[in-house]
Amino acid sequence: MAASPPGAPVAGGRTSLWRWILLTVVVLIAGLFIGAQMGLLAGKRPLRLGVTDGQLQPVRPQLSNSVSSTATTDYHRIAPLSGGSNAKASFERLRGVVAAMPGATIVVTQPEYLYAEFQSRVWHFVDDVEFLLDEPAGVIEVRSASRLGRKDFGVNRARIESIRAALTR
Repeated sequence: MAASPPGAPVAGGRTSLWRWILLTVVVLIAGLFIGAQMGLLAGKRPLRLGVTDGQLQPVRPQLSNSVSSTATTDYHRIAPLSGGSNAKASFERLRGVVAAMPGATIVVTQPEYLYAEFQSRVWHFVDDVEFLLDEPAGVIEVRSASRLGRKDFGVNRARIESIRAALTR
Protein backbone atom coordinates (compact mmCIF):
# COMPACT_ATOMS: atom_id res chain seq x y z
CA MET A 1 0.00 0.00 0.00
CA ALA A 2 1.39 3.44 -0.98
CA ALA A 3 1.80 6.12 1.68
CA SER A 4 -0.01 9.46 1.29
CA PRO A 5 2.13 12.56 0.86
CA PRO A 6 2.52 14.73 3.98
CA GLY A 7 -0.45 17.13 4.49
CA ALA A 8 -2.74 15.25 2.13
CA PRO A 9 -6.30 14.85 3.45
CA VAL A 10 -7.03 11.41 4.72
CA ALA A 11 -10.61 10.17 4.94
CA GLY A 12 -11.61 10.41 8.59
CA GLY A 13 -8.29 12.08 9.41
CA ARG A 14 -7.43 15.31 11.22
CA THR A 15 -7.71 17.55 8.16
CA SER A 16 -11.23 16.35 7.50
CA LEU A 17 -12.20 16.86 11.16
CA TRP A 18 -10.87 20.44 11.23
CA ARG A 19 -12.77 21.28 8.04
CA TRP A 20 -16.02 20.07 9.63
CA ILE A 21 -15.33 22.04 12.81
CA LEU A 22 -14.55 25.20 10.82
CA LEU A 23 -17.64 24.79 8.65
CA THR A 24 -19.83 24.26 11.73
CA VAL A 25 -18.45 27.39 13.41
CA VAL A 26 -18.97 29.49 10.27
CA VAL A 27 -22.55 28.26 9.88
CA LEU A 28 -23.33 28.96 13.56
CA ILE A 29 -21.90 32.49 13.42
CA ALA A 30 -23.72 33.23 10.16
CA GLY A 31 -26.97 31.90 11.64
CA LEU A 32 -26.59 34.07 14.75
CA PHE A 33 -25.82 37.14 12.66
CA ILE A 34 -28.81 36.58 10.38
CA GLY A 35 -31.02 35.92 13.41
CA ALA A 36 -29.80 39.14 15.01
CA GLN A 37 -30.59 41.13 11.88
CA MET A 38 -34.11 39.69 11.90
CA GLY A 39 -34.62 40.75 15.53
CA LEU A 40 -34.57 37.23 16.93
CA LEU A 41 -32.07 38.23 19.65
CA ALA A 42 -34.08 41.25 20.81
CA GLY A 43 -36.41 39.27 23.06
CA LYS A 44 -39.87 40.41 24.09
CA ARG A 45 -40.64 43.49 26.14
CA PRO A 46 -41.17 42.40 29.76
CA LEU A 47 -44.69 42.65 31.13
CA ARG A 48 -43.45 43.74 34.56
CA LEU A 49 -42.04 47.19 34.00
CA GLY A 50 -42.92 50.51 35.55
CA VAL A 51 -43.65 51.66 39.05
CA THR A 52 -45.40 49.61 41.74
CA ASP A 53 -45.95 51.06 45.20
CA GLY A 54 -43.62 53.95 44.37
CA GLN A 55 -40.70 51.72 43.30
CA LEU A 56 -39.24 50.22 40.16
CA GLN A 57 -39.61 46.47 39.69
CA PRO A 58 -36.95 44.36 41.43
CA VAL A 59 -34.20 42.65 39.45
CA ARG A 60 -33.92 38.87 39.35
CA PRO A 61 -31.18 38.04 41.88
CA GLN A 62 -30.43 34.64 40.31
CA LEU A 63 -29.22 36.35 37.09
CA SER A 64 -26.12 38.50 36.63
CA ASN A 65 -27.59 40.63 33.85
CA SER A 66 -28.97 43.72 35.60
CA VAL A 67 -28.38 46.55 38.03
CA SER A 68 -30.78 48.55 40.18
CA SER A 69 -30.53 51.30 42.76
CA THR A 70 -33.07 49.40 44.88
CA ALA A 71 -31.41 45.97 44.63
CA THR A 72 -30.44 44.17 47.81
CA THR A 73 -27.52 42.09 46.46
CA ASP A 74 -24.01 43.48 46.02
CA TYR A 75 -23.70 42.46 42.37
CA HIS A 76 -26.94 44.18 41.35
CA ARG A 77 -26.75 47.28 43.58
CA ILE A 78 -25.81 50.57 41.96
CA ALA A 79 -26.16 54.06 43.43
CA PRO A 80 -29.10 56.15 42.26
CA LEU A 81 -28.36 59.18 40.10
CA SER A 82 -28.01 62.43 42.00
CA GLY A 83 -30.75 64.95 41.38
CA GLY A 84 -28.57 67.77 42.64
CA SER A 85 -30.17 70.94 43.96
CA ASN A 86 -32.99 70.72 41.38
CA ALA A 87 -33.96 67.07 40.89
CA LYS A 88 -36.77 67.90 38.46
CA ALA A 89 -34.38 69.79 36.17
CA SER A 90 -31.87 66.92 36.40
CA PHE A 91 -34.61 64.49 35.37
CA GLU A 92 -35.41 66.65 32.32
CA ARG A 93 -31.71 66.70 31.46
CA LEU A 94 -31.65 62.92 31.81
CA ARG A 95 -34.22 62.61 29.01
CA GLY A 96 -31.89 64.43 26.65
CA VAL A 97 -28.86 62.39 27.70
CA VAL A 98 -30.71 59.10 27.14
CA ALA A 99 -32.20 60.21 23.81
CA ALA A 100 -28.72 61.10 22.51
CA MET A 101 -27.15 57.75 23.40
CA PRO A 102 -26.43 55.23 20.62
CA GLY A 103 -29.06 52.51 20.33
CA ALA A 104 -31.51 54.25 22.68
CA THR A 105 -35.24 54.49 22.05
CA ILE A 106 -37.40 56.26 24.61
CA VAL A 107 -40.60 54.25 24.97
CA VAL A 108 -42.41 55.92 27.89
CA THR A 109 -41.90 59.40 29.23
CA GLN A 110 -43.86 60.74 32.18
CA PRO A 111 -43.16 63.61 34.59
CA GLU A 112 -41.39 61.29 37.07
CA TYR A 113 -40.74 58.12 35.03
CA LEU A 114 -38.69 57.30 31.94
CA TYR A 115 -38.43 53.96 30.16
CA ALA A 116 -36.00 53.36 27.31
CA GLU A 117 -34.78 50.40 25.31
CA PHE A 118 -31.13 50.14 24.36
CA GLN A 119 -30.21 47.94 21.38
CA SER A 120 -26.65 46.72 20.86
CA ARG A 121 -25.08 47.57 17.50
CA VAL A 122 -24.02 44.21 16.12
CA TRP A 123 -26.20 41.54 17.70
CA HIS A 124 -29.25 43.74 18.41
CA PHE A 125 -29.70 42.53 21.99
CA VAL A 126 -32.14 44.78 23.88
CA ASP A 127 -31.82 46.04 27.45
CA ASP A 128 -34.69 47.69 29.33
CA VAL A 129 -33.69 50.80 31.29
CA GLU A 130 -35.94 52.68 33.69
CA PHE A 131 -35.58 55.85 35.73
CA LEU A 132 -37.83 57.09 38.54
CA LEU A 133 -37.55 60.57 40.00
CA ASP A 134 -37.69 60.66 43.80
CA GLU A 135 -37.86 64.42 44.17
CA PRO A 136 -38.13 64.54 48.00
CA ALA A 137 -34.96 62.42 48.31
CA GLY A 138 -33.24 64.37 45.52
CA VAL A 139 -32.33 61.22 43.55
CA ILE A 140 -33.27 59.36 40.38
CA GLU A 141 -33.72 55.63 40.96
CA VAL A 142 -32.43 53.40 38.13
CA ARG A 143 -32.97 49.89 36.82
CA SER A 144 -31.20 48.44 33.78
CA ALA A 145 -31.70 44.81 32.75
CA SER A 146 -30.90 42.60 29.77
CA ARG A 147 -33.87 40.81 28.25
CA LEU A 148 -31.94 37.70 27.26
CA GLY A 149 -29.09 35.78 28.82
CA ARG A 150 -27.88 35.12 32.32
CA LYS A 151 -24.92 37.55 32.23
CA ASP A 152 -24.40 40.99 30.78
CA PHE A 153 -20.61 41.26 31.25
CA GLY A 154 -21.04 44.61 33.01
CA VAL A 155 -22.85 46.35 30.13
CA ASN A 156 -25.79 47.59 32.22
CA ARG A 157 -23.56 48.95 34.99
CA ALA A 158 -21.30 50.69 32.46
CA ARG A 159 -24.33 52.27 30.76
CA ILE A 160 -25.68 53.72 34.01
CA GLU A 161 -22.23 55.01 34.99
CA SER A 162 -21.94 56.62 31.54
CA ILE A 163 -25.29 58.34 32.07
CA ARG A 164 -24.18 59.44 35.55
CA ALA A 165 -21.03 60.98 34.08
CA ALA A 166 -22.99 62.76 31.33
CA LEU A 167 -25.36 64.27 33.91
CA THR A 168 -22.49 65.72 35.96
CA ARG A 169 -20.87 67.48 33.00
